[in-house]
Amino acid sequence: MTSLPIPNAEAQAHSQQLAQLIENKIAQCGGWLSFADFMEMALYTPSLGYYSGGAKKFGAGGDFVTAPEISPIFAQTIAQQLASVLGETEGDVLELGAGTGCLAIDLLMALQALKQLPEHYFILEVSAHLRQIQKEAVKNSLPDALSQRVVWLDALPADFVGVIIGNEVLDAIPAHLIYHSQDALFERGVKFEGGFVWQDKLIEPGSFLDDIKRYNFPTDYLTEVNPAANGLINSLAQSLLHGVLLLVDYGFCAREYYHPQRNAGTLMCHFQQYAHSNPLIYVGLQDLTTHVDFSAIANAALNAGLQLEGYCTQAQFLINCGILDQLSCVSAADVAAYAPLAAAVQKLLSPAEMGDLFKVIAFSKGMELPLAGFKSGDKSHTL
Repeated sequence: MTSLPIPNAEAQAHSQQLAQLIENKIAQCGGWLSFADFMEMALYTPSLGYYSGGAKKFGAGGDFVTAPEISPIFAQTIAQQLASVLGETEGDVLELGAGTGCLAIDLLMALQALKQLPEHYFILEVSAHLRQIQKEAVKNSLPDALSQRVVWLDALPADFVGVIIGNEVLDAIPAHLIYHSQDALFERGVKFEGGFVWQDKLIEPGSFLDDIKRYNFPTDYLTEVNPAANGLINSLAQSLLHGVLLLVDYGFCAREYYHPQRNAGTLMCHFQQYAHSNPLIYVGLQDLTTHVDFSAIANAALNAGLQLEGYCTQAQFLINCGILDQLSCVSAADVAAYAPLAAAVQKLLSPAEMGDLFKVIAFSKGMELPLAGFKSGDKSHTL
């Protein structure tokens, strides 16, 4: 890890505080902590976890860049789909984990231009730190008539009508690490021996052993399962009375996710624009993510009573929703305006950038009209 930047003294002290809490938790749990619990603490411990602390995470100077931060054209294109759903349901928008608030701001402005403003734009945010950033951004970026529509929630509402949207939410849900040796399935967890180190523990019958046995992993194979993500989908299905659940994230269908050649899993760490694979260092200072198993998400949604509306690449969804029409509204002769917009569209659509790795999946309840975002290139059959 010598190629990674070295945190400053203040950041190291912050990390050490969290490391001590995790070390104490490991001791309380008998010397072993599941990686899911380790990831939960590393990301969400109040004031100390990655998403709960004060370091800059998103955009230039942060640890990674999300699609809404690349350009407002992302939200302007997504808004085309949201507008049609809001037109049918006459409902609201609920965003899960709103990051810097950038997507909320751009969506509200775009929906206003489309004359399809929801009465409320709800945000469900588990991080008090990010919630404060969102409130300041909304106040500073939107006129009062729009900012007053934004409402922060502490829990999912009952009988929600409208659109629930989550951009890069599922990848931040703590996952369990599974290791298949020659003769058994183990859960990979963390112990403390002068520092955090890995330790495998035989998976007991019951738990999620039956669920993962069916994948028939090859020998010496490390991967992830995420029952908490499936649980979130179930909760969202119970919350949604009428409308659409729209999720954008990076991941694969199960056949690709658990491909024999993907033998080291998908767990990744992001620290100051560097991607690496060691989550046991710099706790609280780096993002930890796993890719999404969209087959598992689809199964959870269908089992919870939702209808699958479509599944495709981000590029295909944005093209279906008219991103190229949005781009064509700006004259190529106006280089100052057109060049950065064209570069943003390239990043959002290119297979080498976000276009293919990122997927869009949508579910509905009580909807009659099909979603335009899946009119071409729907890959639901791969799930």
